[in-house]
Amino acid sequence: MNNDLQPAHQFQIRITVSEERAGALRADPAAQSYAPLQDVLKRHRAELKCQFDAFADYVKEAEEAGTAAYPLYDWTRQTIENPEKKAKYLRSFTVYVEGEQIYAKETADSLEAALSSLALDRDSGIERVFKYDTNPAHNPQPPQSGGKAQ
Repeated sequence: MNNDLQPAHQFQIRITVSEERAGALRADPAAQSYAPLQDVLKRHRAELKCQFDAFADYVKEAEEAGTAAYPLYDWTRQTIENPEKKAKYLRSFTVYVEGEQIYAKETADSLEAALSSLALDRDSGIERVFKYDTNPAHNPQPPQSGGKAQ
């Protein structure tokens, strides 16, 4: 069987950081305030985006354009309005490479290794490094379109 027709899955790296580091990174997505992280991001042509900010941007865009075309609007709005989830997502950052939030496995593996190495230093503020892929079998599926989260 020819596997050339099967789509290659792409990957995404996210990091969870301390509250202190999160505040600095939200204001400075290129991590200029922490040289070792800035070096990793530069080497990979990457920058960070706070997950809470990404969710808030999605909600704002949906409200401005009309929510009908945004199937995750209700879930996302409820998420950012929940204080516990807000606290969680304020500390979660997605690594964007050349402006893209998903990328090739080789890029993700390299980022994961470099960021995991940084996480060994408590001063980095990096608490966890996660690698996700686009294979639906490996990820929870979003709520059904039009359905409201309970």
